[in-house]
Amino acid sequence: HTAYRRQRQMCIRDRLMKVMILGAAGQIGQMVTQQLLAQTDDQLVLYGHNVSQRLTAFDSIRVTFVDGDFLEFDKVQTALNGVDAVYLSFVAGPDIIAGLIKVLDATGVKRLIVASIPDLYQEVSGPFQQWYRERTGIVWQSDRKQAADLIEASDLDYVLLRITWLYNQTGNTAVAVTKKGEPFTSAQVTRQAVAQFVVNLLAGKGDYHRESLGLGEPQTEFSKPSFY
Repeated sequence: HTAYRRQRQMCIRDRLMKVMILGAAGQIGQMVTQQLLAQTDDQLVLYGHNVSQRLTAFDSIRVTFVDGDFLEFDKVQTALNGVDAVYLSFVAGPDIIAGLIKVLDATGVKRLIVASIPDLYQEVSGPFQQWYRERTGIVWQSDRKQAADLIEASDLDYVLLRITWLYNQTGNTAVAVTKKGEPFTSAQVTRQAVAQFVVNLLAGKGDYHRESLGLGEPQTEFSKPSFY
């Protein structure tokens, strides 16, 4: 972990980063893009379905668009040229994750931030547990758990984000972070908070390496999200 941290800090000090966002057209993908452009001088590679048409608002000298599917691994590998870190803004199954790990290994890209869901380890507890499990089923026996297992077994400098029920609230970036092995009780979190957390990880302000983190909003140990 220390070696990863030192290497990461050198990257921040010595040069600008090049970041790839896979699934860039989604709501959080767009928020991460917007905030990286505003808060850093990084170069961005935006990858997804028809992003060159859908994300024209982000067209700039710092942005490269790659129109493609997650399963087009040859295309992903080509787009990884010169990339320092990848954010997968999509809760992917093992087919996508296995192929992505392979191309990351092939290109030498180590830093991977991945969106996932809670209850991979049966950690959802408290008042929220019943409502959540009624809607998601047995997450720890699903292919999302298999995908997480692949990431955790890799040698990547990963951060797996187990993100609870999402909603939008401009300006609300409050986040409660739990680690693997700790109970997960948060019923909701804003997309804005998740996006800023991801930006902090990519910019080196969030110092987490090879960890699975639960993301929720502080003081939301509700029986269900407040907006349901």
